[in-house]
Amino acid sequence: MSLYDNYASNYPALVSHLENARKHHRLAHAFLVHADTERARREFAVVLAQIAACPDSREGRPCTVCRVCRQLEQGTYSEFYTLSPVGKMYFIKIGERGKPEPNTLRYFEEQFHLTSTGGANRKVGVIYDADRMNDESQNALLKTLEEPPPETLLILTTGNPASLLPTTRSRCQQISLLTNRCEFDFAGKEQVFAALGALFFEARGDLAKAEAGAAQLIQVASGLNSDAGGRTAGEWTARLTAAAQTGDPALVKRVEQQAADAAAGAYMKERGQFLTAIQTFCQQVFQLSEGIRFDQLANPEIFAGIDLPEKIAPARGAVALREAEELLFTLRFNVNEELALRTFAVNLATKRQ
Repeated sequence: MSLYDNYASNYPALVSHLENARKHHRLAHAFLVHADTERARREFAVVLAQIAACPDSREGRPCTVCRVCRQLEQGTYSEFYTLSPVGKMYFIKIGERGKPEPNTLRYFEEQFHLTSTGGANRKVGVIYDADRMNDESQNALLKTLEEPPPETLLILTTGNPASLLPTTRSRCQQISLLTNRCEFDFAGKEQVFAALGALFFEARGDLAKAEAGAAQLIQVASGLNSDAGGRTAGEWTARLTAAAQTGDPALVKRVEQQAADAAAGAYMKERGQFLTAIQTFCQQVFQLSEGIRFDQLANPEIFAGIDLPEKIAPARGAVALREAEELLFTLRFNVNEELALRTFAVNLATKRQ
């Protein structure tokens, strides 16, 4: 099943509406895709691009087999431009006027005013995690959102549309793909859930077990940086090599900084997933303690391999929820992350109410 067919099956009314808009030449030029998983945000951006760009569309439906449709799904479409948050602050840079650097908003916008060299009939631009633009960046984007160059499709994706300015949201047709589920894609996620299960259900106040669980969480957290670096290294190795071959020290330094920003951004994304995993586990423990059935949980799979009791005392469920919220609040400040995780683990294992 193609990517398009999958979403047409899961969201028939939405996809049919978009097909009808394409058929009658009323498809919007800017969309805001709100989904609670990164995978859905990335995949539906491709589906939107296929609906808009397929040259062999029938009644507004993309054929999914032509060169354009295949290249969009494979990620090789020559006029598909993306922009993502980077750096330790994990935000989208606006870029300098006149000569902006790659992976900045102004550089992204410039691509739509250049002459196409790949024979593509439509340019597509996607800003991932658009809520990571500050007000200055969003204001700089408004004119492009309102009056984009001809044959241009702009897609903003987000899991938090309320963080975007009303002026940004109002210039986009909004699409909601909410499933009330979380998806986790970071190294060690199984280890995290196992450690949390042991802390909450098995430790029973045993400080040695609490320390063992804390050590597991800290081990995963400390490995996120290297894992993120490994994920981005392949993308940037060729660029760094090409820059070095030019013999231009300034270019080398600039590309090295861009690579570092990309690695830091990937780390911040993985760290966010790590903390969300902890929060989701504790929230679902609380829900079970309040009488929610297991089959009603949004992410029951995170309890795989964990021997759940028949009943969880409401006071214990409240402990899980409170400690997760306290951990997330504490980590908003410049604190020792290892100490914060250890405190969380000990409290989760020992507090009864």
